[in-house]
Amino acid sequence: MRKRKKSTMDDSKDSASKSVSETVNGSHQFTIKGYSLAKGMGPGKCIASDIFTVGGYDWAVYFYPDGKNPEDTAMYVSVFIALASEGTDVRALFELTLVDQSGKGKHKVHSHFDRALESGPYTLKYRGSMWGYKRFYRRTTLESSDYIKDDCLIMNCTVGVVRTRLEGPKQCSIHVLPSDMGQNLKALLESEVGCDITFQVGDEAFKAHKLILAARSPVFRAQFFGLVGDPNIDKVVVKDVEPSVFKAMLLFIYSDKFPDIQEITGSGSTCMSTNMVQHLLAAADLYNLDRLKVLCEAKLCEKLNADTVATTLALAEQHHCSQLKAVCLKFAATPANLGAVMQSEGFRHLEESCPSLLSELLKAFASVEECASMLSSKKRSGSSVYGIDLAAEVHVAEPVNPNDRRVRRR
Repeated sequence: MRKRKKSTMDDSKDSASKSVSETVNGSHQFTIKGYSLAKGMGPGKCIASDIFTVGGYDWAVYFYPDGKNPEDTAMYVSVFIALASEGTDVRALFELTLVDQSGKGKHKVHSHFDRALESGPYTLKYRGSMWGYKRFYRRTTLESSDYIKDDCLIMNCTVGVVRTRLEGPKQCSIHVLPSDMGQNLKALLESEVGCDITFQVGDEAFKAHKLILAARSPVFRAQFFGLVGDPNIDKVVVKDVEPSVFKAMLLFIYSDKFPDIQEITGSGSTCMSTNMVQHLLAAADLYNLDRLKVLCEAKLCEKLNADTVATTLALAEQHHCSQLKAVCLKFAATPANLGAVMQSEGFRHLEESCPSLLSELLKAFASVEECASMLSSKKRSGSSVYGIDLAAEVHVAEPVNPNDRRVRRR
């Protein structure tokens, strides 16, 4: 009897999981109006804020005008944040801020968040557990400061409750198909189903849908449905756009994708493609198709060379394409390119149509030369950089529990 060959491959698959700890944060502003009337309550007597909820737990701020401990003889005010609902081992970070009411923004901040990496969150064991400071602020200093105005004291309290969750591999998933809206609308355009407007562009006619055009172009919206528009118009003669360019623009309007220029022109010529994109940019500007305009700018940047940069620069100036203009100036002003650019036919067109750009090109060239000169000088002389780190001493108060038992320093 033949023995079955034992498999040497483990059929189990690799797996992974991730523990994610994060805080659910919330803040509460506690205002004490009539601060002077609260003094004299005696040590251990407090003023409590309203209950507020953070991370599914209730909290409250306790302010002790004469301090929490009798031994401090009312020299300090005490402030604590207390867990006001049932909870066991609730881990949280805290922040207490005395608001500077002078408008100078010099708030007094005691933040546990800043020390989270050093000491970790504080654990509150049960309802009534507190975090805070017995000696929050010396009372005489507080009463002569900008933290009290018109006998009013304002404190901001922030609580960050720690939540931990486990992320494991998904047991199942449902594949979601990518959006095909653009394909469907393009098919609608090509089928001419429901078309209610015809554009006569040169010798060619293009049918389309007014509502779709109006949704995509403010110019078409005004033309068909604006105050001076005609919703009943069924034919428009377009004089300023070539048929192939208008077709490309319609394809973008329906599909929201940059059209296939080679498919529309029937030519793979780089020169023809660049010329087509330049005209498409002008059409996009004419009909306020901002996304198409930017896509054209990006395509022209990709195809930039010494023969096309001058005409593209003029185009960018005429249609307010600041990013494209900056790229063209930088390319043309490079010493290695400038000679060839000036010999191109497009440069002569630039001289005639946008003479002001010549001075900008000269400035850009001078800037490039200056940078190159400075870089060369630095390489010859060499340089050194020294850094200084300054450290500041930080004083941290220790948290206490409601029974005044000293707890581990955080």
